[in-house]
Amino acid sequence: MAHGLLKGKRGIISGALNEQSIAWKVAELAHAEGATIVLTNAPIAMRMGEINKLAEATNALVIGADATKDEDLVALFNGSKEHLGGELDFVLHSIGMSPNVRKGKAYDDLNYDWYHQTLDISAMSFHRMMQAASKTNALAEHASVVALSYIAAQRVFPGYGDMADAKALLESIGRSWGYYLGMSKKVRVNTVSQSPTKTTAGAGIKGFGGFFGFAQEMSPLGNAPAEDCAAYCISLFSDLTRYVTMQNLFHDGGFSSSGVTPKVMDHFMGE
Repeated sequence: MAHGLLKGKRGIISGALNEQSIAWKVAELAHAEGATIVLTNAPIAMRMGEINKLAEATNALVIGADATKDEDLVALFNGSKEHLGGELDFVLHSIGMSPNVRKGKAYDDLNYDWYHQTLDISAMSFHRMMQAASKTNALAEHASVVALSYIAAQRVFPGYGDMADAKALLESIGRSWGYYLGMSKKVRVNTVSQSPTKTTAGAGIKGFGGFFGFAQEMSPLGNAPAEDCAAYCISLFSDLTRYVTMQNLFHDGGFSSSGVTPKVMDHFMGE
């Protein structure tokens, strides 16, 4: 049931590939809550995915942009302001990819050219996006920016590889921009550390099934579904969270605060 939380608000949502994507569900819910949106993704992802289907369902304009190219991001923000008729009230950064992870390179045997690509695509793109938004004066006062992260930024998860480093950088970028944009326009910037989620990107991580099952048994509420992550993002876009900024917010059913649970202990008790 919609509550009109984003009625009259305008925003950009990046990274929607298909119906499994958290960004896809954020776009659907933002539309249902009254927002008008622009969808964006890299041209190659747009060819592989189904973004036009989402655009039709949410009455959204699609503006392709390579998030590693500054000129693309400037065009994205200028085009979005023009299409939406004013400054933006929210932005979702949901961009991540590691060539090393995709090609099965272990953390102690990284290809450093690919490592640079991981950091550029998955973290520096967030800085580029915020810098482009700032330089184009695209964000309204009290706007909200959210980027999606994962607890591997703080803890070691073998198989997550150099994406863990990218997420740590992403969260640092969020804190820094939260300060600068907060001081200049009262804009808030947060990262959301989501449970393992069965998206196209998540399924590409070696051992993802183990990540998912372990987190499920460690979390008192269980893994948070993508739909609920979308609802959390909407709450952060809304006026209900005007004083929440520079935070990494765990949306993980309690996993990040759990030391051990009976379900996990049972695997080692021989009972």
